[in-house]
Amino acid sequence: MKKPLFETDFPELNLVKRGKVRDIYDLGDSLLMVTTDRISAYDVILPNPIPDKGKVLTQISLFWFDVMKPLVRNHLISGDVEAYPEVCKPYADTLRGRSMLVRKAEPLSVECVVRGYISGSGWKSYQESGSVCGIELAEGLKESDRLPEPLFTPSTKEDIGVHDINIDFEEAAKRIGRSLAERVRSLSIDIYKRGMELADKQGIIIADTKFEFGLVGDEIILIDEVLTPDSSRFWPKASYTPGGSQKSFDKQYVRDYLTSLNWDKKPPAPSLPENVIENTREKYIEALNLITGVKG
Repeated sequence: MKKPLFETDFPELNLVKRGKVRDIYDLGDSLLMVTTDRISAYDVILPNPIPDKGKVLTQISLFWFDVMKPLVRNHLISGDVEAYPEVCKPYADTLRGRSMLVRKAEPLSVECVVRGYISGSGWKSYQESGSVCGIELAEGLKESDRLPEPLFTPSTKEDIGVHDINIDFEEAAKRIGRSLAERVRSLSIDIYKRGMELADKQGIIIADTKFEFGLVGDEIILIDEVLTPDSSRFWPKASYTPGGSQKSFDKQYVRDYLTSLNWDKKPPAPSLPENVIENTREKYIEALNLITGVKG
């Protein structure tokens, strides 16, 4: 196993953004998106990377970008390092499998969350108010229950270390315009339903997920990552039982460990023990194998 990649260091490339997981380089006509092995929880970057995580996220996103082409165009130009500009060639070994050459787009200022099941912050909100992001739900739901129809529950897009805030549709419409908000709501639900349908055949429940969209002129395109264990809750269908939290293929394993600690969910984050790191890595690779058929 290669040493996990925490930060990229490409002196000849123009680093323009270092996110929680991805490092973005401006190549002029395009962007190079490099997915590191960093992991975040509660919007805080943890000190321990998860080996191979960046490659898993990239390969899953490439799979879904291709699947979703009939529904929406995306920012992908190529995931093949041999097709990258010459300036990237010295770093080919590091970039291989964990990077994408993408189109430039203007990201929308909201994150597009879709929930098919009541869990996480949605469950907490339901317990407090009987609603999620201003949407009233039926009484008597149990944690992890499937919802009658997927809900579009947008959130703000905050800086690293600041928690994203759930907002209602009206607030999203104020931020990006009603017409655009309606279009991304419809797209988000369509993409989620398609992904949920395919994942179900592989024994995975996609409980909820988060999409990001950008504009190229007037065209909405899908950007960032798609239906990965970082942006979604993946549950094994075989063990699904409403009424509590579920086993998962995503970083819920890390969240559960952190919840067991006396941590205020603010930087600096505590270190992860080796068994949590390795078990999380195995969960990510299992998700890759099941969804794409690619052996990690």
